[in-house]
Amino acid sequence: MKLNIANQKGSQMMDIYSDIVSFTFFLNLILAIIVIFLEHKDAGPTWAWLMVLFFIPILGFILYLLFGQTLTKGKLFQWEDRKKVGIEEILNEQLINFRTKLFSSRNEVAKNNKGLIYMHLANNDAILTSDNSVDIFTDGKEKFDALFEDIKNAEDFIHLQYYIINNDQLGKRLIQLLTEKAKHGVKVRILYDDLGSRSLRKKAFKDLMDAGGEVEVFFPSFFPLINLRINYRNHRKLVIIDGKIGYIGGFNVGDEYLGLKEKFGYWRDTHLRITGSAVYAIQTRFILDWNQASYRHDIDYSPDLFPTFEKTGEIGMQIVSSGPDSEWEQIKYGYIKMISSAKKSIWIQTPYFIPDASLLDALRIAALTGKDVRIMIPNKPDHLFVYWATTYHVGEMLKAGAKIFIYDNGFIHSKTIIVDEQVSSVGTANIDVRSFKLNFEVNAFLYNECIAKSLTESYLKDIEVSKEWTLEEYNKRSWFIRFKESISRLLSPIL
Repeated sequence: MKLNIANQKGSQMMDIYSDIVSFTFFLNLILAIIVIFLEHKDAGPTWAWLMVLFFIPILGFILYLLFGQTLTKGKLFQWEDRKKVGIEEILNEQLINFRTKLFSSRNEVAKNNKGLIYMHLANNDAILTSDNSVDIFTDGKEKFDALFEDIKNAEDFIHLQYYIINNDQLGKRLIQLLTEKAKHGVKVRILYDDLGSRSLRKKAFKDLMDAGGEVEVFFPSFFPLINLRINYRNHRKLVIIDGKIGYIGGFNVGDEYLGLKEKFGYWRDTHLRITGSAVYAIQTRFILDWNQASYRHDIDYSPDLFPTFEKTGEIGMQIVSSGPDSEWEQIKYGYIKMISSAKKSIWIQTPYFIPDASLLDALRIAALTGKDVRIMIPNKPDHLFVYWATTYHVGEMLKAGAKIFIYDNGFIHSKTIIVDEQVSSVGTANIDVRSFKLNFEVNAFLYNECIAKSLTESYLKDIEVSKEWTLEEYNKRSWFIRFKESISRLLSPIL
């Protein structure tokens, strides 16, 4: 009798197990159909997700919900239909000049890069401005000292947007300073990403909001303390002060960006302080993002947001945006155009190097044809799969003849490209699929020899505290590292 009961229980357990296996298989099959037929993903991400779903069924399902799902763009990304406030007249005039071949400039670098400029202008509404002055910051303390000083001197308004604002010493100092400015009548608006700033709660801004400041959250979670929406994050870092000063680059707000976190050590990044007409484009970008996130404080066009000012410099520049709301991968296309136009050199700094086939081929061709291609990456991971995918791809560039440098003085987070010591790009976009397709990014494309040479000098200083990785050393990797690289390479389309 006992044996029969045991047999019955065993049979029931086998039935339950069989039902679970059948359900898991059915669920994966449904997801596979969605990935292949409904979401119209590229072939690379499609195969990567199919591999994840079928090799790790239950965990793969969870990962897909976190990283893979494509949301309806029609509902989520409607703000680009709004007018590009403040720049319409300049935009239309420049488009006419290009299309009628009337474009002219005293800037020789701009003349030599007309194709790149037109591509950004026609497809991204990125006006070319040529009256800018730029300060370059590669050290967090220097960047935030300058930013805090500009905030202290603000008279009319401060617009501030970051992917990460940490609730630590630096974050609290910034919020306290902004609160003081709001109490003195300066209009303060803060926009931050909910996932990037997950340590931050709205209550941290209570005193600021009581003083009249406004705070909005990009793509907030439906659940307190948990945001499952990994994709479609706003990775931009922008500050506009009185419509006359703009900041753009890689630094977020947190103690690690001052080199105060032992895990990373010294933090090497690149950020720009800009004065000139390019601030109009930075302001427009902020307004568009703010109006999407805000349901109560929409910013209308007002002349005081785009003040007139005296010419401050002669640096040519375009502010270029990209994201899942864009028809084109605009920043990636800008990189490829710069690379394909290079005559001598292409120097890159990036924390992640996971290019798609088009960008990887452009760099390979440049290296194989004798261009001086240099790529600098960190010596430590902040995301393990991303790091091993990076080492695999730099290995591919080593085979093509590129020089690879491993930054050994802490963590390098700079997103910089310098071509021929003439044209350069600094901003928020990493070299990976996430930056090119899934995140909202913004870069400054600069057409100026002096700026390019300053960035080159910083690069050379970084080489002094870096180790050059040779092909011989790369080929000595252990089998375990090769295994991790191989798995990460397969997942790279979805990283």
